Amino acid sequence: MSPQNEVEFIQKSEKIEPPVAYKRNSYVRSMAEYQEKYKHSIEDPASFWREIADELTWIQRENSVIEGSMPDFSFFPGSKINVCQNCVDRHALDPKRRNKVAIFFEGENGERRSWTYLQLHREVQKFANVLLSLGLSKGDVVSVYMQNLPETYVVLLACFRLGILYNTVFAGFSPEALRERILSSNAKAVICANGSYRRGKVLNLKDTVDAALRDEHPVQHVIVFRRIENLEVTMDPTRDHDYEELMQKASASCEVVPLDCNDPGLLIFTSGTSGKPKGIVHAGGGFLLGTYAYSKYQLDLRDEDVYWNTADIGWLTAHIFVLVGGLALGVTTILYEGAIDYPHQGRVYEMIERYQVNKLFSAPTAFRMLMKYGEELAKKYDLSSIQLLASVGEPLNPEAWHWLYRVIGQNQVVINNTWGQTETGGTPLASLPGATPMKPGSCGVPFFGHQLDVVNQDGQSVPDGTPGFLVIRTVFPTLARDVFGDRKRYVNNYFAPMPGVYFTGDSAVRDSDGQYWVLGRVDDVINVSGHRISTMEMESSLIAHEAVVEAAVVGQPDEIKGAVPVAFVTIDKQYTPDEELANALQRKVIEDIGSFAKPERIHFVNVMPKTRSGKIIRRMLREIIEEGTVRGDATGLEDSDILDKLIAEVKEDSANR
Repeated sequence: MSPQNEVEFIQKSEKIEPPVAYKRNSYVRSMAEYQEKYKHSIEDPASFWREIADELTWIQRENSVIEGSMPDFSFFPGSKINVCQNCVDRHALDPKRRNKVAIFFEGENGERRSWTYLQLHREVQKFANVLLSLGLSKGDVVSVYMQNLPETYVVLLACFRLGILYNTVFAGFSPEALRERILSSNAKAVICANGSYRRGKVLNLKDTVDAALRDEHPVQHVIVFRRIENLEVTMDPTRDHDYEELMQKASASCEVVPLDCNDPGLLIFTSGTSGKPKGIVHAGGGFLLGTYAYSKYQLDLRDEDVYWNTADIGWLTAHIFVLVGGLALGVTTILYEGAIDYPHQGRVYEMIERYQVNKLFSAPTAFRMLMKYGEELAKKYDLSSIQLLASVGEPLNPEAWHWLYRVIGQNQVVINNTWGQTETGGTPLASLPGATPMKPGSCGVPFFGHQLDVVNQDGQSVPDGTPGFLVIRTVFPTLARDVFGDRKRYVNNYFAPMPGVYFTGDSAVRDSDGQYWVLGRVDDVINVSGHRISTMEMESSLIAHEAVVEAAVVGQPDEIKGAVPVAFVTIDKQYTPDEELANALQRKVIEDIGSFAKPERIHFVNVMPKTRSGKIIRRMLREIIEEGTVRGDATGLEDSDILDKLIAEVKEDSANR
């Protein structure tokens, strides 16, 4: 939309106060309280992070809190801490929490298990000893190719216990994608499940590992967990190990390794626009500090909560808000393996009812899926336990926001639409659920200790209501510390564009109430004949049409207009993808935004290129319409088999017009 329309849309947005009953149990209960605490955290950030540190268990604590500035900084340098000790030991050794359920597990096939903190503690120590028995130690790297399983959490927590860096690879990535991450991180071991369930199918993960390791590689050991008993896999006796056999031999006692707060703790790969995917390095202790703070204040996590974050462990959100942030707070969390709408569309609701989930965190894509399944389906289940709905990944459009609030929340919940990136290791923008008035489409306010700003190309702050580049002016513990093996790329990507700040690459607007509206990537804002159009707003208009399930809009270069918007749309099966529907969708965008925003073309497709978090990779769509193929990095796809199909669909759709 044009700058003027953007301002009007944002300034006219309604404010919805958090329910009074929710405020009573929130850590921050009013905007005045938030503003006072936020002001103090910016004026004296060391004091705020010291306050967070006081709630954690330290092996050795030094006086220094923050040293250095972007891109070279540290938190609590010289202080020793262990992530696993804070997420497991301190609860397992607490008589009041040791027998509390840490994880409720449910598989797509209906299998159910539960683990207490005491049980988790025992299993983690045993697997830590397994790793030591194979010669792995602090500073080594392992690749973890597993789905959402309690054993996956055991593996990762054991790595934290020993200072071994892990990188999780989505259990659906191709052999090429897995191999790229193994080679890039110089992984000494791969830990995998033999298979996983996905929409009723069995995926043979061990076969993928074997294919990834056909040529020269650094891997010395492959540990295989038998998730599916009757699934036959090939085991190389010189390299491969059975998880259960190793665990049976392992001692259930293993001391934690003291680690500097800034020692590398984990790698998470994020796709670049071209070339190799980037291995983002997060500091273990810093990651713990920040994710504990985010989880506490943005989700109000408490002892009594039953909390479900649907993110796959291949997505950093699961590490932020479940593995580290959630477990550090000692909550009961749910792990689910498989597709959340299988074997029936009401699977999410069924689990909310069964476990009485009161806090649900998912991606906007998943929430829009529930919206398309309809209101009547939701009414079949008891969803009265829900108090908080949170989202991250891409903007939660206002239409979906209102549907969630009314249908799932019965107008009595808090909806927290957050913003973060792989590189930020958390969500610098979010609501404080008991304090911040909700605005459908907003990403909330800056978190304590995080100074965000909207600036122009020269790095100067722009007035409220003016779109610009989103930057972060202060260092914070979860900010990425490096790109693995490529310091130059780290500095050039995130700090060179605007020296002295972290350059997010996103465009945003700050409104007069201090709330931020993230419009998308800088290259997801299209200039058409002088009109600056947010692709998010066009997508929101299209999604609001009853026929549309998903929509993605990208800009295509045009000699006259500079760029024109092109829409990719998947539709409900009861509708026909014809010229009449295309015209109706174009008219809707014109009515909602203006004639200048009319999509030049609408491609009806059956699939969208998505990351493992469910985010549509619009860069690939641009490449398809401009070049007829995808030339950039494609290893980040959730399903690597869809590209050829998508390209063929677009070509066929273009030929039929």
